[in-house]
Order: sequence, then structure tokens, then C-alpha cells
Amino acid sequence: MSKWSRAEIESAFEHHKQVVGQIGTSWDWSRFADEFTEDATYVEHMYGTFHGRENIRDWIVSTMNVFPGSEMPFYPTSWYSIDEDRGWVFCEFLNRMRDPGDGSIHQAPNLSILKYAGDNLWSYEEDAYNPMNFLPVVRGYVQRCHVLGTASDDAIAFAKRMNWELG
Repeated sequence: MSKWSRAEIESAFEHHKQVVGQIGTSWDWSRFADEFTEDATYVEHMYGTFHGRENIRDWIVSTMNVFPGSEMPFYPTSWYSIDEDRGWVFCEFLNRMRDPGDGSIHQAPNLSILKYAGDNLWSYEEDAYNPMNFLPVVRGYVQRCHVLGTASDDAIAFAKRMNWELG
């Protein structure tokens, strides 16, 4: 049996989603690391494994301040499941780009597992997604922004590095 009730884990997960939503508005990604214990582990399949809150902080701040992270402010949850016996949350976040100006949605799914540690903190998170699925989303987003005249300099530079035709 878990140290925590399902209600506590679910409340902590709702709090976590709310904080991430606020970060998407304020762009204070340093605050994201405060969702984790001092000794937390964060596994990101493309970027590696980060041990400790401050390493998580350094990584997330640097990652989310360059394109495409810099234009990805929304992370809605399409579903989640709680294993209250073990204190785990399994979920699908949708990494959603900002609105290019026409209301179109450009997003890619990300499966995440989080280990609850009490006091609204997480001791582990692992994100799994397929970069081959994410790149077409980013490409479509950049192309749409280009057509609408809303593409940032960073998005255009990224497209050039990727050798994407913008038309």
C-alpha cells in the first residue's frame, strides 16, 4: 500500500499541471524544477538523464529558451492513470505550439511517468516521445507561421538548419 491516498496523488498531479500551465504563460521555467525533490531524477530520452533538482533546472531553462521549446507554451493532458499502491502517475501530455495566428493546433504526444514523493513533489519523471513524430509537427507549425507572416526569427533559422522549404 502507498504512503499516499489516490486523492492526494491526484491533487498533486492537478497542482503540477496547473503550475506547468502558469509557467507556459510566465515563461519562468526555473520554477518547473521546484516541482521535484532535491534528489529527483528526470529522464528525457533525447536529452539524457538529470539527477537533482538543480540539474533539472539548468536543463529545462536552457531547453525551453531555444526553438522549438521557446514557442511551446501549452501542455494539455489527454489522459492519465494513477497507480496509488506505488505512487505513480502515467499520462499523455500534448506538447502544443503557440497559435500561429489562425487557430490551428500543432502538437505532438508525450508519454510521461511521474513518481510521487509527498508534499506536492515528484521524485522521478520520465518522458517518452518519438522525435520522428515531433519534427513533422514543428515543420508544419513553422510552415503555417511563415504563410501567415507570424514566423519568428528563431523558427526561420531552425527551418533553414533543417533544410525545410518554406515556399
